Amino acid sequence: MIKTIKITFLLFIFFGSTAMGLHRFYTAIYQINYVAEKKMIQITTRIFADDLNDALKNQYHKNTFLGTEKETPEDIVLMKKYLSENFKLTVNGRSQAMNYLSNEVEDNVIICYLNIKDVSKINSLAIENSILIEIHPEQQNIIQFNNNGTKKSLLLSSETTKGMLK
Repeated sequence: MIKTIKITFLLFIFFGSTAMGLHRFYTAIYQINYVAEKKMIQITTRIFADDLNDALKNQYHKNTFLGTEKETPEDIVLMKKYLSENFKLTVNGRSQAMNYLSNEVEDNVIICYLNIKDVSKINSLAIENSILIEIHPEQQNIIQFNNNGTKKSLLLSSETTKGMLK
């Protein structure tokens, strides 16, 4: 009986310690929709709040509290700056600035809403996305693009931070 308890305890310790060694999956999702009637590109980002706060601390050397009760307007300013520096779209060969509209929090995910106006059509869309790569080299940024019903996807990572959709 004592031998069984000891073996069970050792197995519990072994499996518990190996489970701690597992790597967390780092991912963010970006939905890009072209709305021809409005001549607008609508962008929705979904990024884990704790990862985004870590990235802002790493980049700007300031603690932020995005997605919490302690969130400040300055935290939002830093987030917008970080997004604009690390997530860029080039439409039909022309770099486009994104307009930040708002954000909301769902569980531990920050959902940001952005847009680009005055886009008459999209022949090509170049995407550069290095969000969270500097703190998590295994980060994967999934891009889902809908252009008048034609859906395409792109997976960007530390190995490939740029991609093209046509």
